[in-house]
Amino acid sequence: MVNVFLLINIKSILVAVALGISSFIGKTMYDSGEFNNIDPHFDGQCIAVNGVYGPEDITILSNGIALISSDHRWLTLAGAPVQGGIYSFDLNDSSHQPVNLTGDLGFEFHPHGIGVYENKNGSARLCVVNHTGTKNSIVVFDFRDGKLFYLKTITDPLLVSPNDLVMLDQNRFYVTNDHGSATYNGKMIEDYLRLSKANVLVYDGQNFSLVADGLSYANGINMSLDGSIIYVAETIARKISVYSRNNENNTLTFKREILLGSGVDNIELDNNGSLWIGSHPKLLTFVDHAKNAGALSPSQVLRLSMGENGSFSTQEIYLSTGEDLSGSSVAAVYDNTLLIGAVFDDHFLMCSLARSVMDTINQAGR
Repeated sequence: MVNVFLLINIKSILVAVALGISSFIGKTMYDSGEFNNIDPHFDGQCIAVNGVYGPEDITILSNGIALISSDHRWLTLAGAPVQGGIYSFDLNDSSHQPVNLTGDLGFEFHPHGIGVYENKNGSARLCVVNHTGTKNSIVVFDFRDGKLFYLKTITDPLLVSPNDLVMLDQNRFYVTNDHGSATYNGKMIEDYLRLSKANVLVYDGQNFSLVADGLSYANGINMSLDGSIIYVAETIARKISVYSRNNENNTLTFKREILLGSGVDNIELDNNGSLWIGSHPKLLTFVDHAKNAGALSPSQVLRLSMGENGSFSTQEIYLSTGEDLSGSSVAAVYDNTLLIGAVFDDHFLMCSLARSVMDTINQAGR
């Protein structure tokens, strides 16, 4: 005879499991911003600058030269990687086109995050996160007279999954590891279970050491204008973590978190010290975009202004459904020009900010 009570118990267990899975999926979608309403807006005008695949990170030097990290990541994901590059783009020349500065380096180059330290003589030191298969490194260049000169490559077992970096001087920098695992499956588990395994390292010119951990997809990183504060974007946690920096030994002390409700990516600063953040308001949609070039992903630019006594204000500068640019990863500003880069697209946006936006920016600097 069939045990009716056993069948009832099995059915109850299956229902409970199904409800648990449904609840988990729903919470994941909610936490990833999939239910967010996208109401496109921008107070200004944008044009697409073509010919640069995967302009994932952009930083603008004080002279108006933008340096752009570029890699054709869709081909890389498809198992057919092509050489990436660092491009320059002169914002002072309206007829200027992006220029590949790296050409044939003689080694595999797939740049990710970049960091720059400007010298007083007009030259700059550029450090670039480079991914080649299962190997990760930091490639160091000098930038002078409009050209890049390769210096060296830095490797270390602690560079498990480097993403972005910020330079302290010509030889020292902080770098984020966006995962604690180096394997694809390990990273997937971290992402979907929201495990906080990411970290921040400091390189003192000779060695790496751990200065912050327990982060949820540590992505972009940058430093306040006076060098006392380090900002880290935690993409999956959709927040900026703020650390005070010890100027003598470069240790970091956690101060606070700023929830932004979006998948924050790279961080750039303007002359007032405000943070400009390229972001992904719908993270799961961005994952689909990474798998399929035809799937659009919304783009967002946030401006975060830090005030006195821990106060701050946020402003959504730009929001689109992804038709003009999908998967925005960085926003860098120079005067009234805003450059918006993306992880996968074959172009970046050059936008002119309206006077109303510039008035707000200038007001924040007073």
